Amino acid sequence: MASTSWQRGATLALAGLLGLGGTVAVQAADTPAATFTVRQLTPETALRAVQAALTHCRGLGYQVSAVVVDRAGLPQALLRDRLAGAHTPDVATRKAWTAVSVKMSSAGFAAETQAGKPMSGLRGDPRFMAAGGGLPIEAGGSLLGAIGVSGAPGGDADEACAAKGLQAIADDIEF
Repeated sequence: MASTSWQRGATLALAGLLGLGGTVAVQAADTPAATFTVRQLTPETALRAVQAALTHCRGLGYQVSAVVVDRAGLPQALLRDRLAGAHTPDVATRKAWTAVSVKMSSAGFAAETQAGKPMSGLRGDPRFMAAGGGLPIEAGGSLLGAIGVSGAPGGDADEACAAKGLQAIADDIEF
């Protein structure tokens, strides 16, 4: 049976990749890869973070909602304490979305978007939340997502609870 030219080419390419021939397939340095790999939190890890944040706030007498979003800003885990305000799930999600979107805390975003600052125009987008309580989740140089908390008396208290959520998973995500 005669082989076609594409079959011969495929055989030579395979032999080259396997080190069986004298040729090696090399991607040009200026050609970007066609795919990439992304690290993502498991739902179980996201849940541990929101549980730790909610538990810390509850211990201080605050009824809050806590959420972890993935790197695209989509919720992975969300908990609302029994008496947390009806608005708190949405606000916590917007804080986390802000933190992952701009790769800084939502409190840092609030400072960087004051009137007259270069990023001030972003405040007009209703998805952003310029208040403390949202923190990016990073490990090994990768952005994994963010955590947001809402319902404590002020952004500083929300952020302290979010930080406890990050502490709860820190050993699991360092790589």
